[in-house]
Amino acid sequence: MVTVGDTMASSRWCADAAARFPDVYAAVAVHPNETADFTDADAEELAALAALPQVRAVGETGLDYYWGRVSPDVQEAAFRRHIEIAKRVGKALVIHDRDAHDDVLRVLESEGPPERTVFHCFSGDISMSRYCVEQGYFLSFAGPVTFKNAAATREAASVVPLELMLVETDAPFLTPTPYRGRPNAPYLVPLTVRALAEVKGVGEDELAAATAANAERVFGPWR
Repeated sequence: MVTVGDTMASSRWCADAAARFPDVYAAVAVHPNETADFTDADAEELAALAALPQVRAVGETGLDYYWGRVSPDVQEAAFRRHIEIAKRVGKALVIHDRDAHDDVLRVLESEGPPERTVFHCFSGDISMSRYCVEQGYFLSFAGPVTFKNAAATREAASVVPLELMLVETDAPFLTPTPYRGRPNAPYLVPLTVRALAEVKGVGEDELAAATAANAERVFGPWR
């Protein structure tokens, strides 16, 4: 699994956990909702963490306009630093994008994306999905693709080729149907896989094999 940092403290913890446990890898970042006090010193420490072999991605980073906790300008400045770090150390970029689709795409275009860019818990519409596919971005889907009210997410997934699709938990959040209300965990990933396989009109095994291969393309080979 890949365990994901969202503050400097949790990023340090994730890097340490990945060093200690052979089945765990890490992503490190300061989440956009936590960037109010993000400093140059933090950015340099984050770059050092990101360069570690057990750290396979920079993320979650991006923009979040839903909560309004941090000004858009501050979030964007931190997002740009994270993009630069991902490119500097040659690691994947994992993007958090909540109610900020246009600005996330604008910043990526302005900075130039890393070679491997993942939209975590993709929430855009079909037009954004098509654009991301054209750019070669990976789109990752979690439990919401199983929700009854998520027709737009399933429509967006329908145009993503298997070679650019990922699945995830976002644990402990976004638990798939029919277990909404429980903490999410990796054992529930098959429910998301089944929903996506139905959307794509392929077998569950085919979709599982494709997303597993994509995970290694993005994060590197598992031990």
